[in-house]
Amino acid sequence: MSEKRLTFKEMCAEFDVTPRTLRYYEYIELLQPEKEGRSRFYGPRELARMTLILRGRRFGFALEDIRQWLMIYEKEGTEAQMREWISLADRQMIELTEQKKQLEETMQELQALRDETAKTLG
Repeated sequence: MSEKRLTFKEMCAEFDVTPRTLRYYEYIELLQPEKEGRSRFYGPRELARMTLILRGRRFGFALEDIRQWLMIYEKEGTEAQMREWISLADRQMIELTEQKKQLEETMQELQALRDETAKTLG
């Protein structure tokens, strides 16, 4: 049984990304599809990497952090990658907590200004 392989177009559709995004991920070496002539094919490794890349982006990680994290797996294996993931996740939780605090403060200020304006109107 052959492994699942997606074309460039199928990969874009599968992960709901633009061709530009997919080409960029290749350019910065997050993905390395098999090339046959002018065609590109994405096998199980690239599908798994794309899932991790998009998950990392959803959590707010920089592409360079994701690239470094994926390289750890290639060079040092799963355990080292998992240790680095914990470290990255801890740092990101601190960052997200700070962003949440700032957002809540901004929302309170906006609500106060809105209420003050509404009172002025009577």
